[in-house]
Amino acid sequence: MIRILLSSLLGERKMNQAELAKATGIRPNTISELYHELVERVNLEQIDLICDALDCDLNDLMKRVPDDSPMAKIPSRSDRLRSSGR
Repeated sequence: MIRILLSSLLGERKMNQAELAKATGIRPNTISELYHELVERVNLEQIDLICDALDCDLNDLMKRVPDDSPMAKIPSRSDRLRSSGR
């Protein structure tokens, strides 16, 4: 499973999603989906823009964790959408 660590990075930099959207030119909704790990696919250009804006490496933004790891135990996108009523 691939984890997106955007929420942690923004917290460390005391930056919010709106500020990142403005700094990168990426739609706020897209930033939110990445932040909440709702995406199933990513745009590599957007990932590059985020890394530039946060002055980080790809390894800081994304992490592969084994499926049996406790860190991998997040609900699937469809489960999260179902529970949010979407």
